[in-house]
Amino acid sequence: MQFSSTDDYVATDDLTIAVNAAIRLERPLLVKGEPGTGKTELARQVAASLGMELIEWHVKSTTRAAQGLYEYDAVSRLRDSQLGDARVHDVANYIRRGKLWQAFDAEERVVLLIDEVDKADIEFPNDLLQELDRMEFHVYETGQTVRAKQRPVVIITSNNEKELPDAFLRRCFFHYIRFPDVETLKAIVEVHHPGIKDALLTAALTQFYEIREQPGLKKKPSTSEVLDWLKLLLAEDLAPEDLRADPKTALPRLHGALLKNEQDVALFERLAFMARRER
Repeated sequence: MQFSSTDDYVATDDLTIAVNAAIRLERPLLVKGEPGTGKTELARQVAASLGMELIEWHVKSTTRAAQGLYEYDAVSRLRDSQLGDARVHDVANYIRRGKLWQAFDAEERVVLLIDEVDKADIEFPNDLLQELDRMEFHVYETGQTVRAKQRPVVIITSNNEKELPDAFLRRCFFHYIRFPDVETLKAIVEVHHPGIKDALLTAALTQFYEIREQPGLKKKPSTSEVLDWLKLLLAEDLAPEDLRADPKTALPRLHGALLKNEQDVALFERLAFMARRER
């Protein structure tokens, strides 16, 4: 069972090694990186590459770890008891299975994605330690112990918004997705925009990396944003020479796909103003 690049996803050698090492060690793979570098998509492609079902658990600021196991719907049970419904005699009717339970109960091995774990409360990762380590948990309302029929491939993503507990990190195999170099990014573009003219791609990526490396930029454009930008350039049928920045503002063509806040737009406008003054 080996993961590698797919027709829809370019995986670097170090990322491929990390995925396969985590599978071999039977430990969760913790993937960090800038937003837009393909962390969530990685789980989907691992599932596709290995021929497994994907179960996605998207974490929010209000998400509790217990929700991944199960939830007991006491309100529905109370309502049914008032209506005289016979279902109230079996508490199992009011247990809602979470994503971990679904993954543990699957007959075939699955990929479980826990997406953006750093959005939740700091205690969220610690609350999952035992379940991810032992691959089992207890349902107190029914006295049932749920054990994984097949150990899932667990992929956990983080945008690095907050530090994760050491005890949690110790149980994971870690990989940081670095922003791709020019050659890797060209390969990624070819997957999404096959047949793009080399002159246009070279001019666009040269401008893109200049923008990313601009000192003082609040939010650097990501891989997903350059793909959107190139899609617009192709739709407008622009030539390489059309990509020259507006001399009055120093902003690239269709810059709204790359610059996502007013501070960064203002930065390029100030640079253009200072350049005109120096002439």
